[in-house]
Amino acid sequence: MNTIDIYCVNTGTKITYPLGVSLMEIKDDFQVKLENPILGALVNNRIKELSFVFVKSKKVEFIDYSHPDGQRMYVRSLFYILYAAVRGLFPQVKLKMMHGISRGYYCELAGLGRPITDSDIIAIRKEMKALVEKDIPFRRVGLPTDEAIEICRKQNLMYKAKLFEQQGTLFSNLYFMDGFANYFYGNMVPSTGYLPVSDLVSYYEGMLLRIPNPAKFSEVKPYSKLDKLFGIFQEHKDWAELLNIPNVANLNEYTMKGESGHIIKISEALHEKKIAEIANVIRDRKNEVKIVLIAGPSASGKTTFSKRLMVQLAVNGLKPILISLDDYFVDREKTPKDKNGEYDFEAIEAIDLEFFNRQLNQLLQGESIELPRFNFTAGQKFPSGKKLKLGTESILIVEGIHGMNPELIPHIIPENTFKIFLSALTQISIDDQNYISTTDNRMIRRMIRDSKYRNYPAADTIRRWPSVRAGEDKNIFPYQENADMMFNSALIYELAVLKKYAEPLLNAVTESQPEFSESIRLLKFLSYFKPIDHLEIPPTSVIREFLGGSSFIY
Repeated sequence: MNTIDIYCVNTGTKITYPLGVSLMEIKDDFQVKLENPILGALVNNRIKELSFVFVKSKKVEFIDYSHPDGQRMYVRSLFYILYAAVRGLFPQVKLKMMHGISRGYYCELAGLGRPITDSDIIAIRKEMKALVEKDIPFRRVGLPTDEAIEICRKQNLMYKAKLFEQQGTLFSNLYFMDGFANYFYGNMVPSTGYLPVSDLVSYYEGMLLRIPNPAKFSEVKPYSKLDKLFGIFQEHKDWAELLNIPNVANLNEYTMKGESGHIIKISEALHEKKIAEIANVIRDRKNEVKIVLIAGPSASGKTTFSKRLMVQLAVNGLKPILISLDDYFVDREKTPKDKNGEYDFEAIEAIDLEFFNRQLNQLLQGESIELPRFNFTAGQKFPSGKKLKLGTESILIVEGIHGMNPELIPHIIPENTFKIFLSALTQISIDDQNYISTTDNRMIRRMIRDSKYRNYPAADTIRRWPSVRAGEDKNIFPYQENADMMFNSALIYELAVLKKYAEPLLNAVTESQPEFSESIRLLKFLSYFKPIDHLEIPPTSVIREFLGGSSFIY
């Protein structure tokens, strides 16, 4: 009898099994103690469902909802039961998962023919609960692609069918559940019974699907209304409709017809138009506004946006002057540390607030100052030799992640400031039930930039990303609604361009590295895009900040 050895990372133990055993059959043998139920496992650092069958000896790490891959499995499966509940109650309606917002997922019902009511949401919530209680398996089935396409078309999953067709593979996977077929581009939990915690509430014109809180699985994450951020999401929806590119399949069609240059030109023009509108608002308030604060999370394009805004302000007769908060870091030994003992550069205490505010007040009083320059290698700031004094038409641009935080400039009256918050809110979806995470968009940008300008491998960017995100959740996103205006720096074509640069970096992550699972997920995600060449991207584009070839000096 053939046997294999399974090494469990969670417990540091090994057990020998007969060939052909599954994760589901062995998961209790190792007596793994996790906070929540086991949802899947990393097998040789590759995410697998509990139905996975072993034919070789492997290293296994069981995961629950507290693990990022476990949370993705849970949310993906939750999308499925929401889809099934909507189709069961409203067969003529199409569920559209729009985007993540307020610690949940915003969705709409296309074709309902009327506004969504509280009664509709109660009915859908009840149907979802019934599906969970039935504990229906999610069955993954490999089918000839032609057959999978036909099944999708019969269920009115037209964009999914088109994307399968564009992939050009002989076989494709579908998941079957309670008479429905669908695919959510990743691994699922074994059955609906694994999804006991969720909620569905009214949210603007649609619904918000709420998910468990990783800190306390039995409770859903808290949510709130985010009027300004939601408005930007609606704007990007309008832009996608203007270009007739709501999803990846439509973008691919333009690419295959050789019309990607047109999409680049229109997308860039929409950016320039929005920046000009923001500059016009600032011009109209020039007698009041002395400082423009620009903030946003990592890889949102703050620096390029700041420089483009300066051009538009100059067109309006103003004389913008740029200051970066990065030059006002405290010396390294004074930098606060996070709970892991690592330097917390995202904390506002990492900024020398006293010195920054002293120089700011001197400038506003008409005095001349010498700007500092922070040396990241030495971990200290030094005099830059650059003198600065504001003139009558001058306006100060301050760029940095803490621009929305009221603690940054507590002594400046709000009327003298104008706050702009940047995000990279991806403008297209994979298909109607599969949105594209804005976090993935930014991580791919940062990965390319880290490689090009800092010589960091993709594994390093992936490894650091959870810490970056934790810092953003603590220090940036809580203040985003303080903005006077928001700007979406994502471009509808960008992932098709970034694909060419990201794929070699991700392929360099080896199976022995813990980041391997994430690299495989991102490669799978990028595989759905037909590549677009960068040549027609203008030198002032936000994307040039990451690819190179910008006409701005950084």
